[in-house]
Amino acid sequence: MWCASCLASACAGCTCNLCASALSAISRRSARLAYCGLFAASLVLSFLMRQFATPLLKQIPWINTFDYTQPDEWFQMNAVLRVSLGNFLFFAIFALMMIGVKDQNDRRDAWHHGGWIAKIVVWVVLIVLMFCVPNVVITIYEVLSKFGSGLFLLVQVVMLLDFTNNWNDSWIEKDEQKWEIALLVVTVVCYLSTFAFSGLLFTWFNPSGHDCGLNLFFITMTIILAFAFAIIALHPQVNGSVMPASVISVYCAYLCYTSLSSEPDDYACNGLHRHSKQVSMSALILGMLTTVLSVVYSAVRAGSSTTFLSPPSSPRSGIKNPLLGDDNVEVGKSDSKEIDARPVSYSYTFFHVIFALASMYSAMLLTGWTSAASDSSELMDVGWTTVWVRICTEWATAALYIWTLVAPLLFPDRDFS
Repeated sequence: MWCASCLASACAGCTCNLCASALSAISRRSARLAYCGLFAASLVLSFLMRQFATPLLKQIPWINTFDYTQPDEWFQMNAVLRVSLGNFLFFAIFALMMIGVKDQNDRRDAWHHGGWIAKIVVWVVLIVLMFCVPNVVITIYEVLSKFGSGLFLLVQVVMLLDFTNNWNDSWIEKDEQKWEIALLVVTVVCYLSTFAFSGLLFTWFNPSGHDCGLNLFFITMTIILAFAFAIIALHPQVNGSVMPASVISVYCAYLCYTSLSSEPDDYACNGLHRHSKQVSMSALILGMLTTVLSVVYSAVRAGSSTTFLSPPSSPRSGIKNPLLGDDNVEVGKSDSKEIDARPVSYSYTFFHVIFALASMYSAMLLTGWTSAASDSSELMDVGWTTVWVRICTEWATAALYIWTLVAPLLFPDRDFS
């Protein structure tokens, strides 16, 4: 027995040492992906709590304070929001702590990249503590999350525009015929996919015998926007390219589909209502995947060359006139202390803000924007609130893309590069 205890203690010690070694081996570059892993873990935890934590929450007196029995959907939503709030606070605290970090000599730079054992402990403690707060706190966070999610969707659109423009520019700069052909192929495929997918939407969400004017309006607007993107991008006075226009068109068609598929399962114009569970789950998975990819892209782009995440002092910013530049700083006239202090390559505060907003958005995604339209606990991200949020996101995407094309014409004296 004594030998067995010693062996168990030794194994536990070795396991802890291995975990500590693995966490301490996280480099400055891999730290960004480590934050992504922590965020992904919060998504998995939220989903598991939604599926299995209802019986436990019913037994907690400060959560189940009702004189009547609440439906299971309420407890599922409450569990997701509590996990999300803990995750949000973790990244929000770091965002506040990292305000003003400009160089790697700042002590907070080490806090951002290291101390992962302490970070994981704090993250777990914050999530556990959120199950001790009263319901009124969760209600307030629920309202705030809807606004935060809207901001995240706008950031997601900006990231998509940044990605498509950099993709297009990188292939054009190669100045080789094979890359020009590749651009043409991508453009044709994207536009064919957009119009073919729109045709399927007419079939799925405009069943015969029903007046589905709203669905027809959404789908028709998507097609019109696709044509408008191409026409504006190809205008002689617009410095645009048709490849980004085709990618944005596909994304708008996808947003239109996710919006229409989120219509309530008892809505006659939802031609997929008989498979609403499967549609909802697939839309949820796609939405979660898009969220994770956006967060990962923000983390990776934060360490790349030109990006809005890079502060003006960064050698990676790659811009001549930064939005937040300091007119008093001249190149080549820094003192020796400033030369020794290597500037940070991206804004740590903005980096953590992205994760905080993504935490809010993932909660809305898992709870259907806290809409009680669905009668089944198996349906997620379904309801008219979700429909309008996604349609408005599509229109915001279109507006921002068109703005990037016409803004240089409207304000020729400003530098939009």
